[in-house]
Amino acid sequence: MINWLLLVLSLASDNATARTRIWRTLKALGGAPLRDGAWLLPARDDLAATLRHQAAEARALGGSAWLLELGSQGRGDAELAALFDRSGDYAALDAALDQLAVSTADAVEQLKTLRGLRRQFEHLSAIDYFPGATRQASADCLERVARTVRARLQAGEPRARDAVIERLDPAAYRRRLWATRRDLWVDRLASAWLIRRHIDPEARFLWLAQPADCPPEALGFDFDGADFSHVGERVSFETLLASFGLEGDAALARIAAIVHSLDVGGAAPEAAGFEALLKGLKARIDDDDQLLEEGGRLLDDLYLAFKDTNGA
Repeated sequence: MINWLLLVLSLASDNATARTRIWRTLKALGGAPLRDGAWLLPARDDLAATLRHQAAEARALGGSAWLLELGSQGRGDAELAALFDRSGDYAALDAALDQLAVSTADAVEQLKTLRGLRRQFEHLSAIDYFPGATRQASADCLERVARTVRARLQAGEPRARDAVIERLDPAAYRRRLWATRRDLWVDRLASAWLIRRHIDPEARFLWLAQPADCPPEALGFDFDGADFSHVGERVSFETLLASFGLEGDAALARIAAIVHSLDVGGAAPEAAGFEALLKGLKARIDDDDQLLEEGGRLLDDLYLAFKDTNGA
């Protein structure tokens, strides 16, 4: 059952400026025009407040306005809800995203375009009062293209390869030198923590300016050509889990979901909170050794919390 708001207003035909201003406001709200001067919206307190303001403005300009609250129309609710179908708008947005995905424009310009398209999605989502599968599909498309654009901006970001992940003996990977790209972010930081806590407790780390700087004796991770990087749908952290038989640890699996979500997209509920904490650390720390030390403590606490939650 859906309750409705119906705004009916009339302004003098010679007051084109006011008519256009009110029309734009109601259009931006996602109102459905039933006929000239009649607008329908689902009943919500915030929408009612805006419609009352528009009605008052119309009256102040010498026009007339009525705001009516309507109860459910029974079977007619579905027909009215169909007036708010946004699938065409999402299709147009998806088409723009597809164009951005194959764009050859400057990477910084692509980022600006991406931000604009994200704002479009956020506005469209805000007025999608009866969301369906098209909104989720558009959200997935947005995140997929966002990863593509970010990869163009960040030299050295690894590309996934198809391979069978070989099971390795951790004992053969002790007291080793491990190397990854400097300026640690989620996957590299979590992978380094995983190596030190669960694979090679005496690991030494080398932070590379470029992947090509990796010395032959080092075990590389999270860059193209590294010993451990993205494989199929797995990010580097997940590849390490699979390589060293750690996938059965439920607490590590939950951390993996966070890393995957922040690195290539996903919906881990704790991801936003962990990202905010990591951004705070990076704003305060510009040394990767120190970042691993303090970020590692965050991951230690998260691991213990997840072990407790999982009853491990």
